[in-house]
Amino acid sequence: MNEADARWLARAAELAEAQVGRTAPNPAVGAVCVREGRHLGEGAHLRAGTPHAEVNCLNACTEDPAGATLYVSLEPCSTTGRTPPCCDLIRAKRIGRVVIGCLDPNPRHAGRAIPLLREAGIAVEVATGAVAERCRRLIAPFAKAVTLGLPYLRLKLALTLDGFIADAAGSSRWVTGPEARDWVQHLRTRVDAVMVGAGTVRADHPSLQPHLPDAPRKWRVLVDRSAPFPPADLDDRTLVATRDLGYDGHDLRAMLHALCAKGVNDVLCEGGGRLAGALLDAGLVDALDLIYAPKILGPSARPGLAIAPRPLAHALSLGAPIECRALGMDTLLRFRLT
Repeated sequence: MNEADARWLARAAELAEAQVGRTAPNPAVGAVCVREGRHLGEGAHLRAGTPHAEVNCLNACTEDPAGATLYVSLEPCSTTGRTPPCCDLIRAKRIGRVVIGCLDPNPRHAGRAIPLLREAGIAVEVATGAVAERCRRLIAPFAKAVTLGLPYLRLKLALTLDGFIADAAGSSRWVTGPEARDWVQHLRTRVDAVMVGAGTVRADHPSLQPHLPDAPRKWRVLVDRSAPFPPADLDDRTLVATRDLGYDGHDLRAMLHALCAKGVNDVLCEGGGRLAGALLDAGLVDALDLIYAPKILGPSARPGLAIAPRPLAHALSLGAPIECRALGMDTLLRFRLT
């Protein structure tokens, strides 16, 4: 794979990234068709049950794509699901070469497209290096769902410098500033569901929906051990863990399995402290986003991470942050735990 291949595949990944949070239970995928350096067409998968990226790309081509190179961020599907296999269309269009960003992580499909395409005389190459890693990270939630039956879990907390999410009275509006809150709105668009604990719901009655133009509505997951929620907190996009997911107040992993079975691949948990701590203690968090405000509340405030006590030698290690930047007056630290 040469530099031009890497650039075109990066464009396919860019198309996929624009659809993250809109395609569950399918992964976000992008595709670009090129002949001798000329862009013929491109497309992305837009939502489950609609044509895949390869179909949209090839249908968008400005001329016959026979002999052209197709760049696709994820291995083309080789079996019939909600839509026909993309390998059939690629062969029918007489594509000359296919460059794949990463293999399908589903054990039933992984690698099957390669011999099918090669048998039709189509050259196939699987990417390596940074662009391949970019394509793999794009489908990390889908990969976890199809291999483990669990959603990818992101934990986001807005904290004071001394680690609190609310004052002693439970007031948390607002720990962080408008720039940080805007960043969270964009983060919500990239997931399938937003999860919070009961205390957060009763204290703040949050909408948990991204307040951005054209943003799709998300599942809201309300986690409580037993007590019912007020009707005002419930709607047709709300799942109550005790009622809808069979949560018994203890087995968070089983609750997440049930959520994944509903087609949710990617979950953003926004607290509160007890739920956040329980998820970390159970080893269920894949990514951790901490937004620190330049404020101090003191020891009577409400902690953001109510994890089990540990001696220093066994402290929970997060590793180096994958990102650190300012959001207005606040500071974002992002960690990848899996």
